[in-house]
Amino acid sequence: MRITTLRRYPVKSMLGEQVAEARVDASGLAFDRVLAVVDRTTDIVATAKHPRLWRDLLKYSARIDDGGVRITTPSGRALDAADPDTDRVLSEALGRPVRVCSERPDGATVERPAPEDVLEHGVDAVVEAATLEIGQGTPGTTFVDYAPVHLITSATLDEVGVENVRYRPNVVLETPPGTAPFVENDWIGRELEVRGADGARTTLRVSLPTPRCSVPTLEHGTLPRATHAVRTLMRSNRVDVPGFGVLPCAGCYAEVGTGGVLRVGDEVALR
Repeated sequence: MRITTLRRYPVKSMLGEQVAEARVDASGLAFDRVLAVVDRTTDIVATAKHPRLWRDLLKYSARIDDGGVRITTPSGRALDAADPDTDRVLSEALGRPVRVCSERPDGATVERPAPEDVLEHGVDAVVEAATLEIGQGTPGTTFVDYAPVHLITSATLDEVGVENVRYRPNVVLETPPGTAPFVENDWIGRELEVRGADGARTTLRVSLPTPRCSVPTLEHGTLPRATHAVRTLMRSNRVDVPGFGVLPCAGCYAEVGTGGVLRVGDEVALR
């Protein structure tokens, strides 16, 4: 296998940026999910997992600029995430009082309606939403959903027929011809060794299949709705995820064994 795409998402639930290389350590990719928008009223982390409230976050993008985070609004306006006025601009646009947070507090939570309910009733419907603690499998204070690194294979993406950005992975792996879709299910507990051109070795320990919410079905920037991004998984890849239940999945989560630099083109071997 080899790495074909590397992505980081400086602000949770906003579009991110594709990079040629990225340093990775126990907390994940450098600058990935280092910020989040937090609802001032509830202190809940805003995420498009709750599309009725927060799907418009997917119309924004964020990138690293001179060491800071630059947010671009749907109209093209550039915002410095560290500027106190950014909270006001986002609050007015999103229709709720929010603040940009740079450190995940202990017990930080998000709200996540079941994707089945969102698909049945629509993105504007009031449906029951579970409250989930994030970052449980990750040291540090970033705003990842669970584990430090999220991977998905070309075999799985080809089977579903959607753009990789919908699943918001850090790493896309090109698999050999004939590889079965959802092969990531079989990697749990195994190690991926990334071989750099310079001889360096980075290792990732696969921990869980990645459960899917309604986010992949939503508009992403200029990309339209794509309900099959999750409906296909509901039909073809429901997995018993330890601690979470039987859920539609695509891709996998991984912990970092040996840190280093990941680069597009690096070879990857399963151990």
